[in-house]
Amino acid sequence: MKKHSHVFKRHSSETLPHERSGHTAVVEGNLLHVWGGCTSVACKDLYLPGDEIWVCNLEGISWKVFHMTGEVPPSMSGTCGCSLNSHMYIFGGFNRIEQTNQIYCVNLTDGKYRWRKITHEIGSAPSPREKLSCWVHKGRIIYFGGFGEKSLDDFDGNNKAFTVDEVSWLEDVIWGWNNEVHIFDPMSTSWSEPQTHGWAPTAREAHASASLGCRGYIYGGSVMETRMNDIHCLEFESWTWSKIMPVSATPGGRSWHTLTAVSDNTLFLFGGLSVDCKSMSDGWLFDVETKKWRKVEHPFKTQPRLWHTACQGQDSDVVVFGGTCDYTLCTKSHCNDTLIFQMQPYPLYRICKDYIAKNVTNCKVLKNQLPLLPPRLLTEAQRRMSSAFKPSTKQQH
Repeated sequence: MKKHSHVFKRHSSETLPHERSGHTAVVEGNLLHVWGGCTSVACKDLYLPGDEIWVCNLEGISWKVFHMTGEVPPSMSGTCGCSLNSHMYIFGGFNRIEQTNQIYCVNLTDGKYRWRKITHEIGSAPSPREKLSCWVHKGRIIYFGGFGEKSLDDFDGNNKAFTVDEVSWLEDVIWGWNNEVHIFDPMSTSWSEPQTHGWAPTAREAHASASLGCRGYIYGGSVMETRMNDIHCLEFESWTWSKIMPVSATPGGRSWHTLTAVSDNTLFLFGGLSVDCKSMSDGWLFDVETKKWRKVEHPFKTQPRLWHTACQGQDSDVVVFGGTCDYTLCTKSHCNDTLIFQMQPYPLYRICKDYIAKNVTNCKVLKNQLPLLPPRLLTEAQRRMSSAFKPSTKQQH
């Protein structure tokens, strides 16, 4: 389905990524990489360039932008991104005209940022889609759900894996939501579709996913005007779905939220769009062993987010970037700030680095004693001091 939109042009003087939603973000080492997405100016959707990637040093929230070369993807939102073997893979998304089913990858550690479009050798790619999710397991990427198109030749009216959006049905193409599972293997450049069993989630888009060990979890999402609050688990070894029945109070239904693993048995849910179309700022922890949800206090209660990204950082931090803080049909409330949720007590070594970097400038005694630190701590403290605690304010336009 076509939408009226344009590509956003960046000014060379910008030192922060532009406000955006529907982007891709992954953490590699202690660097957050942000690509793509869209913003709004005068009620027009503007898509961020596909030939640039913004990199944030999480030691001190300092940003750099890098030009990308190679087989550059089109500007997109709603693509599904992940990190595997120091590469960022993106699949699907909306490219200003239609959904796509192309897959691209880029090495995040060689400093070249050269895109490569992957042509599969085996199997068939999923139909074009956006607002899907994925897990990484044993060197493969497992994709689930999303919204997109199918040709009438590929559509089976008896197949419950696809829910048709009746208002978008054209002569030979239909659009709708799916609950399909597809696997991409980068080593063999192959696509496959496992035969799943059990109690599968219904078709949906804009849900959130995370993995713990050999299990993938799905929470919420939307289909038509319905936003859900169910949680499902997919066992990767047997490809068996199960619906989890929580034994506690449950977060409200939502879409465009995030779900992040923060320990061996705990998932962190943040934000999203509520059933009454309100942007949300609540945070919840789910224990997959006890099947209990617990609402958590955090310092960002006044900063709601939807269609943001959330990545696991060091020491189980959850790094949230961008998104929209106010949902309207003509929104200008995209964000470009970075919210870091501390989910576990920090180790003493990190506490020492943080304290030194934050206080050395204003503490003469500490500054004079800095050379007495052990060499490794001194090196890391100096690196942290070079970029630490600089404010990340919105760029004015």
